[in-house]
Amino acid sequence: MFLTHFSDMKLADPILRAVANQGYDTPTPIQEQTISSANDGKDVLGCAQTGTGKTAAFALPIIQRLHTAKPARNKRGNVVPRALILAPTRELATQITESFNTYGRFTKLRSVTIYGGVSQRPQDAALRRGVDLIVATPGRLLDLMEQGLINFEGIQVLVLDEADRMLDMGFINPIRQIVKEIPSPRQTLLFSATMPREIKQLADSLLNKPIKITIKPKASEVPLIEQSLYKVKKRYKQSLLEHLIGEHEVERALVFTRTKHGADKVQRRLHKAGISSDSIHGNKSQNQRQRALDGFRNGKARVLVATDVAARGLDVDNITHVFNFDLPMEPEAYIHRIGRTGRAGATGTAIAFCDPDEKGLLRDIEKLLGEPVPLISDLPDLPEPAPRDDSHHHSDSQKKAKTRGNAPGGGRNTRRKTAKKRSTGNGSDNASTNAGRASATRRKKRKSNASRKP
Repeated sequence: MFLTHFSDMKLADPILRAVANQGYDTPTPIQEQTISSANDGKDVLGCAQTGTGKTAAFALPIIQRLHTAKPARNKRGNVVPRALILAPTRELATQITESFNTYGRFTKLRSVTIYGGVSQRPQDAALRRGVDLIVATPGRLLDLMEQGLINFEGIQVLVLDEADRMLDMGFINPIRQIVKEIPSPRQTLLFSATMPREIKQLADSLLNKPIKITIKPKASEVPLIEQSLYKVKKRYKQSLLEHLIGEHEVERALVFTRTKHGADKVQRRLHKAGISSDSIHGNKSQNQRQRALDGFRNGKARVLVATDVAARGLDVDNITHVFNFDLPMEPEAYIHRIGRTGRAGATGTAIAFCDPDEKGLLRDIEKLLGEPVPLISDLPDLPEPAPRDDSHHHSDSQKKAKTRGNAPGGGRNTRRKTAKKRSTGNGSDNASTNAGRASATRRKKRKSNASRKP
C-alpha cells in the first residue's frame, strides 16, 4: 500500500513548500513508488509513458538526498557534482533542469545543463564554479569529459531518462563510456517508455537489484484524449489543417510532420493564412528552438509545428490539440505525440491525417493501440491547394540565368563567340593591313638605298 500525499513522504520542508507552491498534493503512481524506493537508496527500473510525472519522481528524492547531506568539495573548495541526469535531447535536458530548479527553489542546490549546439564556455565556467547536479545530453558531456573538463568522482546518483529514445539516437555506446568514469557503488535510476531487448541489457549491466516499476494507463484515462482520423490526400492536408484549426477554435496545438522541410513548409502556410505559429526541428539552433518553445508557452504562437524531436520531453501545459499531419514511421511515436495533450487530468484532442501511401503506417499504429482510430468519413469542402511556396523562386532564378545567357557579353557562350569572332574576323583584316604596310616600307627603303649609290 502506497502513500497518498507528498506530506506523508520522507521529504524536507523546503521541498514540500516548493511542491505545494506548484499546486500538487497527491503524487502520481510513478511518483509514489519511485520516491519511496529512491529515498531508501534502492536502484529503480521504471517503465512508464510520458506525461506520468517521471521527472518529479526522480527529481524530488535526488533533491532530498543532496539537500540533507554535506556537499562534496574539491581541493579548491568548490562544490563537485553528486548527481548526473542523462537525457536524449536538449529540450528535455532543459526542462529537467527547470524542474530541479522549481522543486529545489528553497534549497541552495546549484545545477548546470550541458548540451551541444551552443558554446561550451558557459557550461565549462559553471562546472569550474561548482554545481551539485548535472543534467546533460550524452554527446556534449562525453566531449567535455574527453577534454578533461569534468570530473565524475563525486557522483552518487545516476539517472537515465527516456532510455529507449537514447537507444534510437545511437547514444548507448557513449552512455557506456560515461558510466565507466562514474564510481561505484552508486544509486542508478533508469526510465523508459518501452523496454526493448537492448534497454533490458543496459539495465542489467547498470542497475543493482532494482525495484521494477511499470505504470500502465488506467482504462479511465484513455478517453481523456479523443482520437480521430481523416483519410485525405497529401495535397489537401494543409487546407484541412487550416479548416480544423478554425472550426475547433484551437487554443494551443502541436502539429507533427515527418521532415524538417515539411515542418517549415506547413508553418509558412499557416502564417500566410493568418494563424500565429512557429516551427521546431533539428536544423534550428538552440536559441531558435528555445524562442519557439517560449513563444508557444506564452501564447504568442497558437500552433507549434514540429518533427519528432519534440515528441518526447516537450513539457507545455494546456495543449488542447495534437495534429498528426504526417503519420510517424514508428507506431510508438504516435503514442508519444498524442501524449502531449490530455495531461494531468485534462482532456485533449488528437487528429491524424492519412494519405493513401500511409495506410501501412496506420495499420501498425492501430495494431499497437489494439483498436482502430475512429474514422471521420465526412470531409469538409476544401479549396484547391495553394501553389508551391518556392515556385516563384525557381522561376525567378531560371529567368535570371536565361537573361544572363542571352545578354550581349553577359553569358559565357556569348563571350566565347565574341572572342572567336575577333580572332577569326577583325584579327585577319588587321594582319593583312599590317603586312601591306610592312611591304610598302621595305620598297621605299630599297629605293632610297639605290639612289645613294655612286
